[in-house]
Amino acid sequence: MPHPHSSFHDVTPARFMTRKLWQFPWGYPESALFVAGVAIVGFLLQLAVGHFDFYLLHAPANYIALALLAGLIALGVRYRDTALVRWVAGIPLAVALVVALLVFGLYMELTPQLSQLPTSAPDLVSRLGFTMVTSSWPFVLLYGILLVTLGISIARRLLHPSRRDAAFFCNHLGLWILLVSAGFGAADMQRVVMYVREGETQWRVHSKDEKTLELPVAITLRDFTLEEYPPRLAIIDRQSGEPQPEGRPEYYQIDPKRPTGRLGEWAVTLDGYLHEAVRIDGEYRASPMPESTPAAKVTARNVRSGESRTGWVSGGGRVPGFFSALTLDDHHTLAMTEPEPKRFASDIGVLAKDGSHVDAILEVNKPVALGDWTIYQYGYDTALGKMSPYSAMELVYDPWLLPARIGMCIMGLGALLLIWNGAGRRRRAQ
Repeated sequence: MPHPHSSFHDVTPARFMTRKLWQFPWGYPESALFVAGVAIVGFLLQLAVGHFDFYLLHAPANYIALALLAGLIALGVRYRDTALVRWVAGIPLAVALVVALLVFGLYMELTPQLSQLPTSAPDLVSRLGFTMVTSSWPFVLLYGILLVTLGISIARRLLHPSRRDAAFFCNHLGLWILLVSAGFGAADMQRVVMYVREGETQWRVHSKDEKTLELPVAITLRDFTLEEYPPRLAIIDRQSGEPQPEGRPEYYQIDPKRPTGRLGEWAVTLDGYLHEAVRIDGEYRASPMPESTPAAKVTARNVRSGESRTGWVSGGGRVPGFFSALTLDDHHTLAMTEPEPKRFASDIGVLAKDGSHVDAILEVNKPVALGDWTIYQYGYDTALGKMSPYSAMELVYDPWLLPARIGMCIMGLGALLLIWNGAGRRRRAQ
């Protein structure tokens, strides 16, 4: 029977009861507070011990860590019906983790990041890890928890597979593989620069501490080519050598299809142009020699006085005797700028220790892959230009690249399935 002093207002319906914080089932408030707490712990670790050293996860340590991750996921699947595991694999925690990592990612995009620890005394921003976000403890802890959350969620779906879950499974599994490959494979990645002289084979590089390393790949440089844009003409001060007018110099871009231009008071007419020329007896002749340089025969006419000057102009390249300028008056000279590189490429042969071989033309943004090695065109001797005796190539060793590509392919398949399912629902609705 009801208490004699009770009233209608003492009996509160269940739908009006307010759930207390940290009372299961946990939702978005608890998830947000948990993620914030993890971030605070990470910042405290950052201040205490500094950045997380990913190189500690060098093989076989990364495989041991991956096995521990798999064990945590298996443990979560074993106790999947508990309230704690349901929260760990649930949407609220996943959303909170993703939002936190997106905030870190946005900060990385908006601020410059360092590739290595600063040599000078770090300020508070650096000590908190904001100048190297991906190796900061808050980021690493949140990244690790996301892997556990995502892994348990995928494994739970695997226990009861359904065609309707195919898109979910592909998207989440692909993302999980990609995240694991990026984090656990960072320490195994090796990045070096190799300098190969034309006509020679090289397999040795120098490390950061100037030690000689022998690589399991050898590169033969058959030929190095450098293509250049046509140079520009400018009026320079004969005393200072500065292009005129100072502060806002004017240039005429050499173009045989547009043979006329204007530089200050001087109208310039291009009478002839040789992109590769050598100077013989004061005249320039076309020649494909490595020492060749651009040369232009021009006529400059002063629009005020009507005076005219005609002659050859050349920057000279790397041969001082090929230089030529056109004197305009007592104070000014018409000169040619150095041409800018348009394309440089290396004709190479790559031989791996296991006997695999590939021949290719290596260019910027057109790398060559052989096994776990990817080779990029890195540079050349800019002081010598097309006369550079060597080509610099960057070699990147990444044994986790294949799993990362597999993860991206699985995510792509998941995206296609989402489109297919959406199209199917629209057809059924019609």
